[in-house]
Amino acid sequence: MERIMQQMSRENINFVRFEAGDLHGVARSKTVPSRHFQEKAVYGVSMPRSYLELTLSPQSNEVDNAATANFSSDILLMPDLRTFRVLPWTPRTARLICDPCTVAGAGLRTSPRLVAQQLLGQLQSLGFSLRSSFTYECCVLGAPDRAGPSTTPMFPATTLLSNPHLPFLQQLVDSMYCTGTDVDSFASAGGPGRVEIALRPELGIAAADSAFTLRTGVKEMARQHGYVASFFADDGQSNAGVLSHSLWDANGRRGLFPGGEARGGELSELGKKWLAGLLCHSAALSCLLSPGRDCRSHMRSKDGARIYATCAYNDNSGSFNVKRHAGRGEVHIDNNLGSAAGNPYVVLAATVAAGLDGIKRNLSLEAGLSQQQRHALPVKLEDAVEALAEDHLLCSALGEPFIQYFITMKKFEIETQEVDEERNKCLEYFI
Repeated sequence: MERIMQQMSRENINFVRFEAGDLHGVARSKTVPSRHFQEKAVYGVSMPRSYLELTLSPQSNEVDNAATANFSSDILLMPDLRTFRVLPWTPRTARLICDPCTVAGAGLRTSPRLVAQQLLGQLQSLGFSLRSSFTYECCVLGAPDRAGPSTTPMFPATTLLSNPHLPFLQQLVDSMYCTGTDVDSFASAGGPGRVEIALRPELGIAAADSAFTLRTGVKEMARQHGYVASFFADDGQSNAGVLSHSLWDANGRRGLFPGGEARGGELSELGKKWLAGLLCHSAALSCLLSPGRDCRSHMRSKDGARIYATCAYNDNSGSFNVKRHAGRGEVHIDNNLGSAAGNPYVVLAATVAAGLDGIKRNLSLEAGLSQQQRHALPVKLEDAVEALAEDHLLCSALGEPFIQYFITMKKFEIETQEVDEERNKCLEYFI
């Protein structure tokens, strides 16, 4: 606390944003004058619970929780002081990521960040830690009254990014680094206005915190440049959201995925069990990682044939792609089931839950590979929600309160999407 107070005084910080993510990964916050910071840091900032448990529909945004006990009560945003960061793009303002709690001090069990931390805690108790990073595709659309990125054809990783785009992208990278969110690379992606942004790997919850920071920061900075940035796509082509991850020892010093150099040694036996867990739960994972009707295009083949979850080695077409960096001796798995619309905390938690189940139940990757035709990926969100509800092991790992709320939310969105014309506009704006 003392270090934070000194930094605030030194950098003339007058406001502190207490911020938490809702189910969609959208930042919800209250801003506090710096003179009240110490009090709020200790006792929290009150906020109606319903603010974190709403849909993004302007027509109806309370699902059926209005009748649920405590839905209309206040909760407290309790800051994680380790996440204090000065925001370069917002004058004299800093930010803290918060964990929502009841007024009695219990963590809100529908909080995606809390669920992710609980799963990471289980890993730690078994002597493991997770090192991971997110790679996103983001649509950067020009304002109607000026030429923006959407007016220029974009192709994957082309060098000729137009000069008007570079000031925004360069400010983004520099500003993110100042907040502790380290961008590894950025490039054009397939489709007009699409940009790929890859983050550096981090241990534990910090990887999801960085993704959360990026998703909010890129939208704020885009507006300062006259653009609108969105991780949601409404053009039939979903923006990719990939979680690259690897298992390490509890101290994060030794990677546990690399195997020997013998046949099949690209992945250790422990890694194979983890991968088998991902494969086993792939149908339910697809619901949590690609949670909208308009972000599941990668679940469909061009000829309409059913797609099955697959494991691959250095093949980006696989649902789970094992990559080995020969020079560094590192091995990680890309979880390609996700879309950029997925909540990073949910993506992290679900991936850990599935992989951990593979280790606990000693699942065999070889058996999983021979049965890949049995791991069909649901094309429709309705079927994905059903697959999640039927995956009792994954539901138990993530917790009944979270799963019940998530499924209720998805069913409500499915039922109302046809008549809710404004919903996609809200999704584009906020996600």
